[in-house]
This record gives sequence, C-alpha cells and structure tokens, in this order.
Amino acid sequence: MTFARRKSDFEGLMPFSRRKTDLLAQAIVVDPDEISGRHIARGLEKCGINAEVFSDAEHTLNKISRDWNGVVILQMELPGTGGLELLSKVKEIDPEVPVILIVEQGDIPSVVKAMRLGAYEVVEVPLLSGVFAKVIHHALEKRKLVLENRGLRSEIQVQEKAGAFIIGKSKPMQSLAETLRRVAGVNADVLLIGETGTGKELAARCLHEQSHRRQGQFVAINCCAIPEDILESELFGHEPGAFTGAQRRRIGKFEYADGGTLYLDEVDSMPLHLQGKILRVLQERSVERLGSNQSIPVDIRIVASTKMDLKKASEEGRFREDLYYRLNVICIPLTPLRERREDIPVLFQYFVLQACARFQRPAPQITNEIVQSLLGRDWPGNVRELKNAAERFTLGYDLDSTRPEYRRPSRGSLMQLNGKKRTLVEQMNAFEKTLIEQELARTSGNVKATYLTLGLPRKTLYDKMKKYSLRRKDFISSIANEPAGKLV
Repeated sequence: MTFARRKSDFEGLMPFSRRKTDLLAQAIVVDPDEISGRHIARGLEKCGINAEVFSDAEHTLNKISRDWNGVVILQMELPGTGGLELLSKVKEIDPEVPVILIVEQGDIPSVVKAMRLGAYEVVEVPLLSGVFAKVIHHALEKRKLVLENRGLRSEIQVQEKAGAFIIGKSKPMQSLAETLRRVAGVNADVLLIGETGTGKELAARCLHEQSHRRQGQFVAINCCAIPEDILESELFGHEPGAFTGAQRRRIGKFEYADGGTLYLDEVDSMPLHLQGKILRVLQERSVERLGSNQSIPVDIRIVASTKMDLKKASEEGRFREDLYYRLNVICIPLTPLRERREDIPVLFQYFVLQACARFQRPAPQITNEIVQSLLGRDWPGNVRELKNAAERFTLGYDLDSTRPEYRRPSRGSLMQLNGKKRTLVEQMNAFEKTLIEQELARTSGNVKATYLTLGLPRKTLYDKMKKYSLRRKDFISSIANEPAGKLV
C-alpha cells in the first residue's frame, strides 16, 4: 500500500507538539512498506513521540502491555495477519489501547468492521496532516487518562484496605495528614473545626485508623440529627423501666465505643443540659445508664467536630465554657476547598471513579476544559459539593445543569477579602495568581507548558511565581504517581 509521502503531510502535527508534548508517549507504526512507515514515524518523532516501526504482528504484540502508554497505527493490508486480525489481538491484551487503522479511500466495509472491533479511529489515505494530528492527540490523551485512572484505582484499593485516608497534594492537606499521624498516637481528645463538607468525619476516621484503637469501634453520632428527647438515651444507654417504653436494657454509644473512638459530629448543637453530663464523662471516663446508679468505666477517645466558633458560642452562653476547654485539648482546623484548589482535580477524579463503580458506568473523559471549570468555582459546599458534581458528571449530566450560577466565575472572592472590598489592583493580582495556580496544577508543575499556554516569557512567569509565593514543587506530583499516604 502506498500513499502521499510529502513532508507537508505531517506539518499539521507540529501544533500538537506545541500544545502538549508527553515525553513518555509512544507510538507503534505497523506498515509492510518500510519507507511509508518511517515517514509516519518521523512526523511523530518531531512531536516528541517515541515511534517504532514494525512490519509484522509478532513484534507489535510483544511490545504492547496493559501499562504501555501509546497508540498503535496500522495499515489495513498486512501480510499474514491482516489489519483487522491484529486489531483484535491488540484488544485482547488491553481493550483500551487506542488503535488507529489506515485504510484505502472508500473502503466502507473495512471501516465498519474496524469500528465494531474497537478501533479508536479509521483514517483514509492520503493522510490529511491536520486531521491525523488531531486523531493522534486525542488518542494519546485518552490513553494517558486510562493509565492515570488505573493508577489511581490501584492506589485507592491499597489505601482503602488500610482504612480511611486523605486525598490531596496541597500544603494544607499534607499538613493535615502529618498532624493526624502525629496526634493519632496521643491518647487525647480532639476538636475538629471546619466548614460544612470539609471532611471532618473523614479526619476523625483517619485518627482512629492510625491509632492503637483501630481494633476497637469507631462510633459516629450526629448530635443535631437525633431528637433531643432520645439523644441522652442514645449516648448513655438505659435500664429497663428508666422511662416509658424502655422495656429492656440498651447499651449507649459511650459504652459501645469502649476501647475505640466516639465521634460527636456538630457537638455545638448538643442541648446545654446534656453538655454537663458529657463533661462528666470526659473527666471521669465513666458513664451511668439512665435508670441506673452503677458507674461503668469506659476507655474511649472523644473526637468532636463543629463548624462554628465554640469560644464565641461559650461567651454568648450557647455552649458550656468548661466543656469547650475540655474538648479543646488538641484543635485541628480543616481548610475549605476554595483555599486548596490544586486538590480539586485529583478529588474530582477520585469521586468519578467511585461513582463509576457505584453506578456501573464507564469512566468518562475529564478534559482540560472541565478541570478549568472546576477550578474556577468557589465550592461553598466544599468536598461534599464536589462529590455530588462528580456523581452527576458520571451519570451524564452537564456540570452546570443544576447550578446555573456556576456558568460564570464568582465575583465575590475577587471583590472582597476578609470582608473588606478589594481595590482594582488587588482584584487583578488575585485573578492573575489564580490563573497561574490553575495552569501549574493542570500541568503538574510544568513551567514550560505553563508559560507557553499563558503566553508569558519564562522570566516573567518566574517573577510572578515569586511575587505570589508559588513554588513549582508544590504542583509537581501527578495523580497516578502520588506516594501512598500523601493522597488524602
């Protein structure tokens, strides 16, 4: 088979190289005509893609594996094993390896068969450089996403076997993970403070899983979700006849958590009369069931969480001051998502993979446009809101379908800082910093890709990074290659 071998046929590949060159990307060109095969390979190599040329199926199949990061480009007419048969064998090794088939113009039956067998794309000769470049670009992007998803899935499985874990590579999350590891070995009560949806219960579980209490129970109770008239019984338990309807003995949460951890979510909503009893349990490490005079010793760690300022609430008489000081032995703040935007892509991908497993759906492609849209939002519901968005995305809904206000960037975060109106210069600096952060996060710290995309001279980008205290090393690690324990 022959086709046009002009140099101009591959000039359209060059913009692909300027857009994004992946030095790990590979291509296998399968062509019985060595000259035409090398012609395609040279075009790919100019774009930074390591291309190899083979004329038979055996060498091709020996090269491909499930971890291979590349695309296969093969001619329809091959001696011995035909193009369609080789396509089938490649798909047996890994169904998600992108295979681009080159066919003669007008060969409709071969196109239909190839697509049914799972070909990524079928292109006709003579090859049009612009079209061919786009096909290869999208094929490599898809393969990269597949391998990243597999790496993340593998890491998630390892981490989930070890228990709860934190996902994130930002400095606040790395600091949180280190704090939890350090505090886990200390037998002291902990107070978690953070906005709704920031992952306070996850942090509490991490504390439990990393402590010597991990063989015991982790008991979580939402203080505002249980009616006040039965909350006391839920916490302390009761004896038969303690109140109307108490027909048999019930073990309370304190007792049930003996040897483990009791997590009091939204402790600020607990009634004042119960706060005194909670304080006594914390001081004495013993509990009395309702209707009983017997004091039962309990070996528990209390982890409480709140989204409000308990110090201020105690000063206003809405929370017992002595309980606040007793809970506040170790206070751990949780950073809202809008202040650690570099964690958004990895969190979103993690939640998409979770949703795919839950709904039995294939993993959708997360494009750069989607990532940019996610990075541009304020996420008032924090990680919980991001998880909901990931589930909708997995089910095929547009990210903006249920929140029209997401269609444009929020002006509030730019217009104000700590309640004070920003000047025009401050707003412009904040916007510029956000753009640089987003691009560094998208490229995993690739400075060259960042200054090319933003259209800045290299020195200018470095000057601006220094101005905004942005460090390249904070963006370097990729989703698939994060070390265990760093992703949370």
